[in-house]
Amino acid sequence: MNHAITNPAPLTAFSGYQKFVVAVLAFLQFTIILDFMIISPLGAMMMPTLNITPHQFGWAVSAYAFSAGVSGFLAAGFADRFDRKRLLLFFYCGFMLGTLLCALANSYPLLLLARIVTGLFGGVIGSVALAIATDLFPLEMRGRVMGIISTSFAASQVLGLPAGLFFANRWDWHAPFFAILAVAVPAGLIILLRLKPVADHLALKQERSPLMHLVHTIAEPRFSLAFILVTLLPTGGYMLMPFGTAFIVNNVGLSFDVLPVIYLVTGLCAVFVGPLVGRASDRFGKFPTFCFGTALSVIMVIIWTNIGHLPLAWVIVINVILFAGIFSRMIPAQALVSAIPGPTQRGAFNAVSASLQQLAGGISAGAAGLIIVQQPAGRLEHFDWLGYIVVAVSLVSLVLMNLLHKQVPETKDPRHLGTR
Repeated sequence: MNHAITNPAPLTAFSGYQKFVVAVLAFLQFTIILDFMIISPLGAMMMPTLNITPHQFGWAVSAYAFSAGVSGFLAAGFADRFDRKRLLLFFYCGFMLGTLLCALANSYPLLLLARIVTGLFGGVIGSVALAIATDLFPLEMRGRVMGIISTSFAASQVLGLPAGLFFANRWDWHAPFFAILAVAVPAGLIILLRLKPVADHLALKQERSPLMHLVHTIAEPRFSLAFILVTLLPTGGYMLMPFGTAFIVNNVGLSFDVLPVIYLVTGLCAVFVGPLVGRASDRFGKFPTFCFGTALSVIMVIIWTNIGHLPLAWVIVINVILFAGIFSRMIPAQALVSAIPGPTQRGAFNAVSASLQQLAGGISAGAAGLIIVQQPAGRLEHFDWLGYIVVAVSLVSLVLMNLLHKQVPETKDPRHLGTR
């Protein structure tokens, strides 16, 4: 049966506390995403400074993803056994420790170690935040929630990446990590002092064994399709983003100095796109919005990975439209997938999902590093191959999203725990 929404649905307003929670989660995600994304624009600086190859740099990106994937599986069995606020604070403190190690790293082995530590803690935070959002917001509001939280991605471009690149140009590539700590510490204090406990799920019947809780989550037939979908979704980002700046500098022919402008303008546009996509997901349906995003992404990925020398303005336009397509896929997919698990399984489900995403992302980044070949003059070869792989995966994801959409009516979630 097709559950598509044929008529626009009225939108329910957020309460004051719900607005605060969304803002906190968005700010939290800002620091997490910035920590991961800052590696990409620093790549053109880090590779010559540390004397590493594109293949080694790809594994530096993958180190975070692989460790995050492992920690997610380890945490999944316990994810529904504690107050989600306490779990969030524990892993956020570990994330700040890893970021500090990145700021102090002065060699490739130390950088790898720092990224592993950061991934062990940072990779779980997104799943805990998603569980909190799912507990506190019904399905008909989650598109907007995901859309607002996604602005953290845009904010990291508007504020974080240009500032990080400025600090790196002013001092060196270590400086952006110290800057991340400067905003992460206040975020942790806000969570500690203002966020209410999120523990309603503890009043429901729990499995005694954390191991069996993990096993039952992984083996649950209802979750299989969603797990496959979330595994494929991050492929494009992990394949293309780590080499984006090197591609712009060495292939497109723009200078390193204009990179902050590209990220700034793209991010400013994304700040508006994310909430609009979220509203469209809630009003017109998650699957129709996902279809639009897939079509746009496929077209723009092919264009982006095959361009040659272009003026700055055209590069910015292509980036803006490409990110609009990416947001139009990720936001509705996250909102729809959040309706799959019940209250006592959300922590474990999201932890396993995050692990699968990180592991798939790590494999994607590592594979991209093997595919990309850097010529002595700096030019990257086979970047277009990555685009064709991303397009193929996007089309497979569209088929899976259609199947999942048929299983999840976009109506009020009967398993929702209520709001505060």
